[in-house]
Amino acid sequence: MSMKVEKTENTNELKLTFNVPAETFDAGMKKVYAKTAKYFNIPGFRKGKAPMSLVERTYGSEIFYEDTFNEIVPEIFEKEIEENKLEVVSKPEIDIVQIGKGKELIFTAVVQTKPEVKLGKYKGIELEKVEYKVMAKDVNKELEAMAEKNARLISVENEVVKEKDIAVIDFEGFVDGVAFEGGKAENHELEIGSKTFIPGFEDQIIGMKVDEEKDINVKFPEEYFSKELAGKDATFKVKLHEIKRKELPTLDDEFAKDVSEFDTLKELKDSIKEKLKTENENKAKYETEEKAIKAVCDATDIEIPSGMIETEIDNMMKDIETRLSYQGLNMKQYLQMIGKSEEDMRKEYEEQAKTSVKSRLVLEAIVKAEKIEASIDEISEKIKEMADNYGRKVEDLENNEHLINYIKENMTAEKAIKFVVDNAKIK
Repeated sequence: MSMKVEKTENTNELKLTFNVPAETFDAGMKKVYAKTAKYFNIPGFRKGKAPMSLVERTYGSEIFYEDTFNEIVPEIFEKEIEENKLEVVSKPEIDIVQIGKGKELIFTAVVQTKPEVKLGKYKGIELEKVEYKVMAKDVNKELEAMAEKNARLISVENEVVKEKDIAVIDFEGFVDGVAFEGGKAENHELEIGSKTFIPGFEDQIIGMKVDEEKDINVKFPEEYFSKELAGKDATFKVKLHEIKRKELPTLDDEFAKDVSEFDTLKELKDSIKEKLKTENENKAKYETEEKAIKAVCDATDIEIPSGMIETEIDNMMKDIETRLSYQGLNMKQYLQMIGKSEEDMRKEYEEQAKTSVKSRLVLEAIVKAEKIEASIDEISEKIKEMADNYGRKVEDLENNEHLINYIKENMTAEKAIKFVVDNAKIK
């Protein structure tokens, strides 16, 4: 078994030529035959019992070639890549030069490799200070949200519906005088101003009285998910049964006792202020780090292989699919809803993928240049934390090589970001 490595005319691209001994290919054919024998129907033999030589005479040896290639090549490819210490970042473009029983298998694979990064300026970069102060209005907003959560609903009589009221209604929708599916409900609780209904619907509920009936005319948005209704004029017959209004608690010491572990409103406010201060500090830290990475990336030229970008987009699409699955959707359904093709979506994420890949390459280069490492104790501590969070055994995680490498990469990347920020000139 041998592999020849040649550079192509393209940057960060190699042409690999593999020569696989005939006996390796023939052994692979026998494995494939053993797996697929049950599918061959030879007169005089039960399925799976006909000898390989007879199957070959009947169907031709070529019937096994593609499966044999797929059987033996992945392991050969991975082994040679590892032994030659090549950092391949793309799927190989395979070209078979020679294949056949009793012959040496010869094929080529064109691959892209991780680019060499020549760092620009990363020490002493200039950054504007990012700072967020906690204002009294921010604390009051938090208090108001707590009051909203602890409000009680009271039934209002002899009044009309106002903004933020909850209207209990029956409704039925019609397009061109015909009721449409999903357009009817009874005793539905609609919060006015929540914008959960078609634009214009909630506004026309305002001013209605209990037991009043009204026709509400609206237009479905052009981008509405139901193509049968998109852009159509509709009439909803509505009857108002009840008006519910939120009664907010008084913001005093009793309120603080009811909603928190504090005895006074002042203590609650101080606690909220500290929480917001921590949030602001984390926000400022994150934005400073983002600006630092961008500054170093802008100062560094890298020709990023297309394979790295495609892989990054693949990962982004997988993340979206995972999130959609939590909502009971798949990618095909989602694309139909937003009226886009998968190709459109991938194109939209291309720039984001380029930025992400470049950031990662730059941070890896800083880690290498500054000899940044994650200590055994730091990795152990992180593993213990993950084990506690996910209810796993520490021993199981310690034996997961992929996880250990992932932790190392994340830790050293975080240290590289901190190095750049610590060495920056903050204005």
